[in-house]
Amino acid sequence: MPTVHLHRGWAYPAVLTAAMLTACSTTPLPPWPPRTTAAPAPVPQPQRGVVTPQVLPPAEATAPLPAPAPGPVPIEQPTAITPPASVPAETPYGEAVAARFPEPGNRYHTPGLADNRRAFTTHTELEQWLARIAQAPSTKGTVARVLQIGLSQRGTPIPALVLTRARDTDPETLLVSKRPTVLLMAQQRGDEPAGGEALLVVAEELANGLLEPLLDRINVIIVPRANPDGAETGTRTTANGIDLPNDHLLLETPEARAIAALTRDYRPILVLDAHEYPASGALLPKFQGLARHDALLQYATTANLHEFLTKSAREWYQEPMVRALKTQGLSTDWYHTTSDRPDDRALRMGSEQPDASRNVHGLKNIVSLEVHTRGADLGRAHLQRRVHTHVTAISSALRSTAERASSLEQVRSFIARETIAQACRDTIVTHAGQNPEQREITLLDPETGADKLLRVDWKSSLTLRPLTQRARPCGYWLAPEAGTAVERLRMLGLQVLRVAETAPLLADTYQAPPPGGPLRPMGLLRSAIDAPAGSYYVPLNQTLAPLAVAVLEPDTPYSYVTHRLIDRLQDTARVMATPSLVFEDLP
Repeated sequence: MPTVHLHRGWAYPAVLTAAMLTACSTTPLPPWPPRTTAAPAPVPQPQRGVVTPQVLPPAEATAPLPAPAPGPVPIEQPTAITPPASVPAETPYGEAVAARFPEPGNRYHTPGLADNRRAFTTHTELEQWLARIAQAPSTKGTVARVLQIGLSQRGTPIPALVLTRARDTDPETLLVSKRPTVLLMAQQRGDEPAGGEALLVVAEELANGLLEPLLDRINVIIVPRANPDGAETGTRTTANGIDLPNDHLLLETPEARAIAALTRDYRPILVLDAHEYPASGALLPKFQGLARHDALLQYATTANLHEFLTKSAREWYQEPMVRALKTQGLSTDWYHTTSDRPDDRALRMGSEQPDASRNVHGLKNIVSLEVHTRGADLGRAHLQRRVHTHVTAISSALRSTAERASSLEQVRSFIARETIAQACRDTIVTHAGQNPEQREITLLDPETGADKLLRVDWKSSLTLRPLTQRARPCGYWLAPEAGTAVERLRMLGLQVLRVAETAPLLADTYQAPPPGGPLRPMGLLRSAIDAPAGSYYVPLNQTLAPLAVAVLEPDTPYSYVTHRLIDRLQDTARVMATPSLVFEDLP
């Protein structure tokens, strides 16, 4: 019998592990619980799939949560805000546009939000803020602890604050607490400061404020500054020039590896990533307009994502979040951007490729949301409003998790069972594209501040076009020389088995494209190959199988072969029949 090694962060009961070397039957999809809330605000929605019988529970029938505050969540007593006499110099517009974005009725307080402050919260102030929260005594049984999850490229600690009602903050204790864990993070890009300031506000309110009762039902981990080097210099990228949100598959940076280890060990049910987007950017020269919306929202949108994860994100998170923001007088739309090319008149939603942070977490069976507030190019202008927008959106997401805690866990359990059952059958999408549409958007006239309606070409990520599909393999074989790839796979939380005895495999090997030809699709050759001792097997009857597909199908722009984490095409193959292999533990 093979010896099977399971990473502790993704271990499942023995009855599921026994399926490693046996065929599995397909599990029928249960129907979705009925809606229990009012109709959502009018935002575009993806098409709904058809599902077949079994039952998931509706929202929990337990004691009601405290009602949401009618206004923002202040740290101190609210202070009346007087509109500025003049528009801050860093804004790319005049008073008519600025008047469309009045300050919120209450004032938030962090070091970086102090009056007459020129700099945002420094890293030392951020560490002191988190340490103070962790050291403060709790009368409600809250345990708070600051973790150092890693070091930046320049050696700056990356702190995370864990808040829970469990007896301790280690992963095992939180996993057995029967409360889902939420991961909140900000400033993956150093020039997007409002999310980091907002997470300091949220940390205070969870420890001893209006959000504190939610800890009866959820655990929360807060990473207010994922890219401290970029934050220190006010630059978008990490110190070595990598855009951190796009490094969560390759894990080239220590910052991305720190987040990967955190999600692998704590298994959050929700990851919310707080960003900012520019008010001007390419919109002004291309469309003669400025961004209108306080918040742009998007959940995970990539190929091979389970439909129940999409439905959870849309119905249980995005729709309530839109309503919460609207109640505060804050406008929303789907996240979108445009290229710098003057002749490109299209707007595109966030990437459909699996290397985006939002999509990587979705492929880990995590509800994954991005909230972008309007202000990446505004310096400190409208900063209170930007923080207020984030606090409102984050509070809504925390409340949604608390209200749906049991249902979310059942959805994740169902997705895990079905994913395991799909190995060796049906198809996978190895590359997908956005759908072209026409859509009306609202910008602001840069002179008058009036709404400016435009009909534009729109590239939607809500429903994707499969561009390349293949039969789903049983797993992937990797040569002994693929140790670097194996290390990264395990960082992502994937199960990798090492072959203990040489044995034959029925596999599809890849045929290299001709020099100068297109990368995809590569040809496949079915044959028997020998898997030598010391080589590796990545099974697809594991819960993170779609993540393995994303990195191990070689003819994609984001694969480990393309990025030379696997040096040679012959060092990997698609295993097309259940293998009879003997495995040994990896250290």
